[in-house]
Amino acid sequence: MRPPTIRDVAERAGVSKSLVSLVLRGSDQVRPEKRDAVLRAARELGYRPNAAARSLSERRTRTVGVLLNDLRNPWFVDLLDGLNSLLRERGLHMLLADARLNRRTGQDPADPLLDLRVDGLVVVGTLPDPAALGAAAERMPVVLAGAREPVPPGVDQVAGDDERGARLVTEHLIGLGHRRIAHLAGFGAVGELRRRSFEATMRAHGLADRAVVENGDMTEEGGYRATVRLLSRPDRPTAVFAANDITCVGALSAAEELGLRVPHDVSVVGYDNTSVSRLRHLWLTTVDNAGHEVGRRAARFLLDRFERPGGEGRLHLAAPTLEIRGTTTAPPA
Repeated sequence: MRPPTIRDVAERAGVSKSLVSLVLRGSDQVRPEKRDAVLRAARELGYRPNAAARSLSERRTRTVGVLLNDLRNPWFVDLLDGLNSLLRERGLHMLLADARLNRRTGQDPADPLLDLRVDGLVVVGTLPDPAALGAAAERMPVVLAGAREPVPPGVDQVAGDDERGARLVTEHLIGLGHRRIAHLAGFGAVGELRRRSFEATMRAHGLADRAVVENGDMTEEGGYRATVRLLSRPDRPTAVFAANDITCVGALSAAEELGLRVPHDVSVVGYDNTSVSRLRHLWLTTVDNAGHEVGRRAARFLLDRFERPGGEGRLHLAAPTLEIRGTTTAPPA
């Protein structure tokens, strides 16, 4: 049997082919009862639009390329969920590419997505060379989400307010009575902003000489090694602020291995409020970095660029909040 066509759907629904086309494009100019009739007819017939033909007629693929720097980071799951929720409302589909894998094979990270002629590009996370996005930005709208590196002109940027988030953590620990506080620092512009804010807050409270920074790589293993070094010191800190939740999990393992109880002997705080932090046996105090909002705002910027291309790049910082759970308390007497 031949596959059903748009003409078959129109006959079954009792409407014109042009009205069926409007419904399938998601137009809001169709009466609800007509839309329901068309969608019902399409379901009954098993009709699926010819995406390739539509792309040719519209000169759009109705796809958005998403270049993800690190598939292992659970915070990006919330960001992608927020991004995809708004794109799907507008009839757009995400195509995901792993930037780390593409670099290992010697490809420009964005090349596979550009070859598929996506309508726009969202880059998620820190890239080694954000300036390389300039060539893509000359061809299509580009948004950088979840990172704070300098971007080429015309590229929009959405991220959490890392300075404010780090300040919330540090003031929370100081308010509990901690004075010897360590920070397991991250990398890139985001890591630098969190570290600087931690140091500035400690300095503002007259605790600059008590602030300790240990460089890490934002992995569980890196957090474990850095925390072993910190907690083996004779003047060990009473609180550890990790650059992200994964690093914080490594800090928890180090404390347990050294025979220290969290939070009674040492308090620990993560960052990002990922699903890991909400596991009951961990229950991390952490910063909610508004991943879902960052994703939706990135989608909004991209949709705006489709309608009004050109102009200066915009920056939006989502407001973080502190989630106080079970890994922080007053320091031991």
